[in-house]
Amino acid sequence: MKEVKQPNKKGVLYFYAIALALILVANMLLPALIAPRTETVNYNEFVRMVEAGQVAQAEIQSEENQIVFTAKADGDQKMQKIYVTALVDDAGLVDRLLTNNVAFTKLWPNTPSPLLTALLPILLMTALSFWMIKSMQKRMGAGAMSFGKSNAKVYVASETGIHFSDVQGEDEAKELLSEIVDFLHNPSKYTSIGARMPKGALLVGPPGTGKTLLAKAVAGEANVPFFSISGSEFVEMFVGMGAAKVRDLFKQAAEKAPCIVFIDEIDTIGKKRDGAAMGGNDEREQTLNQLLTEMDGFDGSKGVVILAATNRPESLDPALLRPGRFDRRVPVELPDLVGREAILRVHARKVQCDPGLDFGVIARMAAGASGAELANMVNEAALRAVRAGRSRICQSDLEESVEVVIAGYQKKNKILSNKEKLIVSYHEIGHALVAALQTHSAPVTKITVIPRTSGALGYTMQVDEGEHNLMSREELENKIATLTGGRVAEELALHSITTGAANDIEQATKLARALISRYGMSDAFGMVAFEEIHNAYLGGDASMACADETAAEIDRMVVALVQRQYDKAKALLSENMDKLHALSKYLYDHETITGDEFMHLLEQPKLVIGQDV
Repeated sequence: MKEVKQPNKKGVLYFYAIALALILVANMLLPALIAPRTETVNYNEFVRMVEAGQVAQAEIQSEENQIVFTAKADGDQKMQKIYVTALVDDAGLVDRLLTNNVAFTKLWPNTPSPLLTALLPILLMTALSFWMIKSMQKRMGAGAMSFGKSNAKVYVASETGIHFSDVQGEDEAKELLSEIVDFLHNPSKYTSIGARMPKGALLVGPPGTGKTLLAKAVAGEANVPFFSISGSEFVEMFVGMGAAKVRDLFKQAAEKAPCIVFIDEIDTIGKKRDGAAMGGNDEREQTLNQLLTEMDGFDGSKGVVILAATNRPESLDPALLRPGRFDRRVPVELPDLVGREAILRVHARKVQCDPGLDFGVIARMAAGASGAELANMVNEAALRAVRAGRSRICQSDLEESVEVVIAGYQKKNKILSNKEKLIVSYHEIGHALVAALQTHSAPVTKITVIPRTSGALGYTMQVDEGEHNLMSREELENKIATLTGGRVAEELALHSITTGAANDIEQATKLARALISRYGMSDAFGMVAFEEIHNAYLGGDASMACADETAAEIDRMVVALVQRQYDKAKALLSENMDKLHALSKYLYDHETITGDEFMHLLEQPKLVIGQDV
């Protein structure tokens, strides 16, 4: 869609008009106030003073038909006195002035117009005012002198706009929003039966899932104007300005109906009211109250649809979510396997690719990635191809881009010592071996000991064959055992442990605690949850909701669970020490091995240290 620029703000024009009026009045009054005092004499007196040698200089002003002359200062005068006399038709005037040595000048009628002289400072002051206001807007933002205006970006429909075909992986959300599009196209079909369209739809989901893109796609499909504004743009330093912006936004929307109004990050102004507003919070609550009033007041049958997006729906005020305001809640979740592959294909259309790329493999590797992250992966693959001097991206570019997004770039300037490289090799093979020797574990696809910019000195990648939405208790316990495999390998092979397992310990502890306190998989507590999740779309912060004695018991159970899985991993690796040594030596020599190489070596009846595949 094409953005339409808003007209000039009237408030600024009023400011200019007042400033110009003040400057004009000043130009009219100041000359009279600051002009020197003069004394008027008749022409005969002027002639007498000239002949008496009392005139120092004279100015013949033909335009004003007068002579302004200055008398010579005598001993008692500190300043020369100025006189004015009328200009008469005197043919001997010039000779008389020359004879008496009076310095004189004559101004002819073609002197510059007084009007031009008066306008020149006005024009200069106007230019200076424009410059000052532009400077203020650059320092304070584009809306520094537009208090009460909504600042919404307006997009008009265009043939090159965004459509539902540009949004993949969110089929359910598109289906829910397609009714809004159909209503804007054929309102009579709904009004004839007495149905009314929802006034508002709230898009909720994690960051990067395409909530804003979906809103633009709705406007593109409906072929109507699209207003886009962020919730933070309503917040002003003056109380009442946010409410004024809300009024202005809905006024503009009513003028351009049918249209769509999209408010991004609505939780900025739509947070729950707690009755303890102080200071700056008054502004936010006034803005929210005005938004609630406007949503109640406008007629939805005119075709004005309100869309909003947030990744914190639990923080919104209940009054905002009741029927009649945001009637419909549209979840925009992370894409599944099919959705990830479709998103990759959409973004791959924008770059040059080798034929026959397997996007399914990349989609499985990128489990849990959002649409924005998938778009970034395709872009990283294109950048990698450019760095390599190729004109098309290949499969290896895409696979490396997944690792870049997950673990960061390869840190080429960080070289591990031989001892540390050997420790990391045993650590990563420990993870891979424990995963491979257990059932219900995702297959290993890659093992590397090349440091990454994320801080990882190496990593083991496991990729499920298909979409995996549920995990059993056995799978969770196996995952904990796999996480402990690196530390176990260090202890068995090198008889020492290092800090390299810090992240593994953190993940294993979180899984064990969730298994007991959130998933209800412990024999002691059964189906009771002791953990509350906040901000589920923003990382899921957890807090315990139980007695101190229960929390202490949960801590003991977590320690015992992790220890059991540690012992399990230790038993598996102890039974396969020859494979642990051989695979670690192979990884040490090659730095990176694929899952196929790993499984080929693992399946051989007897491994020889240092052998190649």
